[in-house]
Amino acid sequence: MQWAQSRVRAALLTGGRAFVLSFVSIAGSAALLVLSLLSITVILLGVGLVTTPPLMEAVRKHANQRRLLAEAWSGIRIPVPYRPFPKDLRTGFTGQVERTTLLLKDPATWRDLRWLLLDMTAGYVLLVLTFALLVYPLEGLVLAAGLWRVFEDSTYWYGFVPVSSQATGLAAAALGVAIFVAAMWASRPLLRLHFVLARSALSPAPGELAQRIDRLTETRHEAVDTAASELRRIERDLHDGAQARLVAMGMNLGTIEALVEKDPAQAKKLLAMARASSAEALTELRDLVRGIHPPVLAERGLGDAVKALALRMPIASEVTVELTGRAEAPVESAAYFAVSEALTNVVKHADADRVWVDLHHAEGTLRISVTDDGKGGALLGNGSGLSGIERRLGTFDGVLAVSSPAGGPTMVTMEIPCALS
Repeated sequence: MQWAQSRVRAALLTGGRAFVLSFVSIAGSAALLVLSLLSITVILLGVGLVTTPPLMEAVRKHANQRRLLAEAWSGIRIPVPYRPFPKDLRTGFTGQVERTTLLLKDPATWRDLRWLLLDMTAGYVLLVLTFALLVYPLEGLVLAAGLWRVFEDSTYWYGFVPVSSQATGLAAAALGVAIFVAAMWASRPLLRLHFVLARSALSPAPGELAQRIDRLTETRHEAVDTAASELRRIERDLHDGAQARLVAMGMNLGTIEALVEKDPAQAKKLLAMARASSAEALTELRDLVRGIHPPVLAERGLGDAVKALALRMPIASEVTVELTGRAEAPVESAAYFAVSEALTNVVKHADADRVWVDLHHAEGTLRISVTDDGKGGALLGNGSGLSGIERRLGTFDGVLAVSSPAGGPTMVTMEIPCALS
């Protein structure tokens, strides 16, 4: 009995998801496709240069949201093969022309448009079929309960059953039960088929492997540049902080050695200063080490390290961790500092009262979401803190998706392929 209840709940949950997603599929995909094609058509008139980049950004957010749902609901991973914009992209009209040109040259843009067409047709049909198979049996039960009397003077077909009497009404109910039983088994494969269809349209072709290699090469170069910059920061912090204090402490100790017999009182004051300097130098060294690789991350893992981060937040926070093991140290470090940057962005820009952090691992992917109840409007683009997170994750083939409508809430989702030990 418990197994049957679990199966029914899972089927109804799948049907509910398909029902909600069907509206997004038919309304969102259709609207974006029509507006995008119109915008591309009027590029030569100049209007499209202004409207195409934001519309393509909206299309990519729409596609990324479907990628996240595919992973969360059906365990299907759809790659994100968008070409990055150059860092020296110009502003103004020239920048708009360059941005539009780069978007139209990106094969992923045309795959997205192809997916929109597929999503509003075949994808929508699969979603409707997923929840319709769970709802349609109700009609057979209602017919058997007495609705058949409305059709006494005529014949009403329920499936292949002609309903015109109580006996045929009961036959319709039996057919409805059979359809519902079949739907319990078919709902999840149908929803999965919807996401498989999306993957077939959104995934890059084998011929784009060279572009993928270029992207990996770029992320590796960025990782090297970031590491070099971090080393320079550490050297600067050591030189201006702990090193300076240790040099001053050494000079004080030399003075104390000369005064210890001549002026014990002054020597005692200098000893107190040296002790204070040593404590401050130790604190700075600890802060520096925490910035390189926090001890709590090395000792207790990513979950506890993120909880420690949240405890230092000046706003209310809640952390949920569902990890059955630990990832490799570089992955944990990248995830930790990505979360740290996301939380810093919340404090600086979101004007939020509360933040939620969720970490879990499934199907070979570490998935982290940072959600706040702030004012929204966060943008993923060159120069923003989110771009730094994207580059950090890109080193490990990670994915960053941002949902931040005006007025909030903001949800930053990060995914890194990895295995847990």
